[in-house]
Amino acid sequence: MEVINSLMTWILKHRIRQIERFKKNPHEVQDEILLKLITTAKKTQFGKKYGFSHIASYGDFARQVPTHDYEGLKPYIEQTMKGENNVIWPTAVTWFSKSSGTTSSRSKFIPVTEESLEECHYKGGKDMLSIYINNYPETKLFTGKSLSIGGSHQINPLDGSKNSKYGDISAVIMQNLPLWAQLARTPSLETALMDEWEAKIQKMAEETRKENVTSLTGVPTWTLVLLQRILDITGKSDISEVWPNLEVFFHGAVAFGPYRSLFNTLIPSKGMHYMETYNASEGFFGLQDQKDSDELLLMLDYGVFYEFIPMEEWDKEDPQIIPLEGVKLGNNYAILISTNGGLWRYKIGDTVKFTSIQPYRIKISGRTKHFINAFGEEVIVENAERAVEAACAATCAKITNFTAAPVYFEEKKNQGAHEWIIEFAEQPSDTEHFKSLLDENLRKINSDYDAKRYHDIVLKKPIIHFANPGTFEKWLKSRGKLGGQNKVPRLSNNREYIDEILKWL
Repeated sequence: MEVINSLMTWILKHRIRQIERFKKNPHEVQDEILLKLITTAKKTQFGKKYGFSHIASYGDFARQVPTHDYEGLKPYIEQTMKGENNVIWPTAVTWFSKSSGTTSSRSKFIPVTEESLEECHYKGGKDMLSIYINNYPETKLFTGKSLSIGGSHQINPLDGSKNSKYGDISAVIMQNLPLWAQLARTPSLETALMDEWEAKIQKMAEETRKENVTSLTGVPTWTLVLLQRILDITGKSDISEVWPNLEVFFHGAVAFGPYRSLFNTLIPSKGMHYMETYNASEGFFGLQDQKDSDELLLMLDYGVFYEFIPMEEWDKEDPQIIPLEGVKLGNNYAILISTNGGLWRYKIGDTVKFTSIQPYRIKISGRTKHFINAFGEEVIVENAERAVEAACAATCAKITNFTAAPVYFEEKKNQGAHEWIIEFAEQPSDTEHFKSLLDENLRKINSDYDAKRYHDIVLKKPIIHFANPGTFEKWLKSRGKLGGQNKVPRLSNNREYIDEILKWL
């Protein structure tokens, strides 16, 4: 195993040179990506409709091709799902990622082409390992196995030939891994792709507890469920007693900050590392490339062309749209992508802030639909997560999940509020102090919220419910959204989710 470890680390280190190229020449690389995408897809149905053959610059592209949300691309995607070729991408599409980033009952099916799988998702996975090895050259990562938690997949019923399938993006990636990668992971593919989530967690725990696991990959919330189940089965006090060689958790989908203390409790090893990834159904977009910072390097050579909409322009009929070279530090942007998966000027629903432009690094700030702005307070997910993290740190609390929504003005009253539901793995040492700290930290972080809270003029103190363990899991299960990449919406500008969850308290 030591020989394999040395060989793999040597091979993966060489990718660093290519990463350095796009860090030094970001606009040139992005121009190359756009030209390649346009050239490749010019004879598709979509390409002919929007005159790809006559596009010679970004200006042409921006003028000729409109932006699309999922509903705008849905007719093309449905044609593709029915087995039609050359609709939005020239090569055959046999896999679709069923997007489950929110708890919406309406599913989205994102094409996963051979190019997007190889040049984006898998390239991102290799770069994740390359950067990790570069940061920790003494790693023994390849002396053991990687444990990954994924979803499931099924045959696409719209395709009469039954040649295509759809599922959670993690399941699509896992099913198509090359043999060498399959041999380096655990649990068995059969177990990893089980449909029934609770049975899968139990089987995963039983299969993997005796393996030499050196790395974990997954969503923090569901990884915690698995780790706790393993401790319950083994009777061990912490995970380092089960997997003494575990050294890294590659995580994504939700912010890690609120969960860090709980992971430190479950995995107390001083040699444990954490590395964030930004891998969505639509593509692999970013990686944490610095040991001492949680910023994400925007990966610019994965067959994805990026554009951005300033969030203050989001609701306008004709919003300003800027390419990468036009972004500014600290501003909140919605992301548009054009990809080798056949997505064109597509609004993925995520928002980011740039923390650096040499090279381009970002932090995920939230979702275009996940915020609270019922009273002009403009609270975004990043604000809420930072406030919760600070309140937890001050009261020795460890959370498992939370959500918040507005309480609107009542009759004859001019005050609203925010209502929170928070579930803890470890309760705060002082619950009332926690509630005060959450409000105080949110006021420090967000000046608009602070102004609305001033003397309770518009917003009174938040209403905070402490949920029993398992509340959010029961709610997700009731909606058929348990496991995989499903997650609880942190914020909502209406009461659709919170009123449902309150019934489970």
